Amino acid sequence: MSALALLRSLFAYQAWANDELLEKLASVDRHVHGKERQAVIRLVDHCHVVSRIFSAHLVGASHGYSADTTEDTPAFDELRAAVAATDRWYLDYLETVSSWQLSEPVAFVFTDRDKALMSRQEMLTHVV
Repeated sequence: MSALALLRSLFAYQAWANDELLEKLASVDRHVHGKERQAVIRLVDHCHVVSRIFSAHLVGASHGYSADTTEDTPAFDELRAAVAATDRWYLDYLETVSSWQLSEPVAFVFTDRDKALMSRQEMLTHVV
């Protein structure tokens, strides 16, 4: 299996897992398990922000984030829709990127201002 085929498979699985997780989280009673539910939402928000940051790095765009999480946690429904859209973005991206592009190094700056250099494949592996 090629690296590209493996990444496509992993990102498809991640999209499924995110959908399942958020479906289950939607059914958690916020009055009974409010603190725990909010902690999970916050963690999902962090994962989503990191995914958005790296999606920008992959295409050489600005992401607009100053940290690896949002200052104010988005509402659950908003976050759920954003995660699904980001999952779709990665699946679409993997249909357009070439094997050569996967190995190409890309320079970028982390939100803490540290400079970095990773291949697209390394970035995608980090996200998934």
